[in-house]
Amino acid sequence: SLYSVFTVLFTYFTSISTSQTTDCLHLREQCINAANGCESIWNVLEDICNISVLGNRCKAEDVIGCNRIIQVLADEYPEFKNCVCTTDDFCSIATLLGKQCSINQDNISTETKLQWSLSALSKQAYTANRTCLDVNKECVEDEVCNKQLSLYLKVCSVNKKCNMEECQEAIRSFYQNMPFEVAQMMTFCDCIQADESCHRAKELLHGKPCAVTAVPPPSCLNVIHMCEENELCRKKYTNFRSKCWRHVTKKCYDDEACLETLIKDDRPCSANADCKAAYISNWGTVLRVECTCQNLPPAEQSLCELFHHMLHSKSCFS
Repeated sequence: SLYSVFTVLFTYFTSISTSQTTDCLHLREQCINAANGCESIWNVLEDICNISVLGNRCKAEDVIGCNRIIQVLADEYPEFKNCVCTTDDFCSIATLLGKQCSINQDNISTETKLQWSLSALSKQAYTANRTCLDVNKECVEDEVCNKQLSLYLKVCSVNKKCNMEECQEAIRSFYQNMPFEVAQMMTFCDCIQADESCHRAKELLHGKPCAVTAVPPPSCLNVIHMCEENELCRKKYTNFRSKCWRHVTKKCYDDEACLETLIKDDRPCSANADCKAAYISNWGTVLRVECTCQNLPPAEQSLCELFHHMLHSKSCFS
């Protein structure tokens, strides 16, 4: 069956990455305790790659600087060479630090691009109205796509306690690391109401419930405010607005009477390839969290409904 094929591949890829990460974490401990100069390079690395004192999170904003110091570590202490990737400026240091570390990056690594270039799935032309079950099945049967899917599902699995932030990070990486055509297929797939298998596949591909369902659901105004307080999300939101909703941002962003006419008009967004790419880029941010406009004061209702429409209506792309 579809899921038994997936389980075999999932187990295989998980076992490889887990053993490698364990070895690298062991080397890290040896380095810190070595008293041979390794620990001083490691201290610089922690600083530049922005690893917390507790060693449980890191967000490397200076990706190039972070990779440069990792290159120094690998040159000076060759035992680390299998733990780090230093072939390009946007290489993840997740191998070195396991699940403790990730890099905010919108660039697909050279290695991932090469893998996708060999994938049959990435050569398919995008066609609208694909069912999510078909798209999910094709991803599972494609070796490159399945590998990416298994890494994402490992973090967002419904069988364990959900960590929304980690799951969002995983789904962001999942969509970033695939060609535009494949990302479109997954983002814009749909299901007929009665097809339960399809709806399950759609939830799987779209991060439900872990990455998108908050209890209680926030207001759409709060979602926008939360996004604007986060540098990564703010950049994506600004890009999304300019690529998809230029008439809103140019004409009447804060004019409520004007906004109401836009909502009633249901004016479509630009819906071109740039807009679709910007919409797909919102995966793994608070912008994809399901939001509501219920129980808001009347004065905030129109703006909230416009934001809900901008973030969640697919009418833009139909």
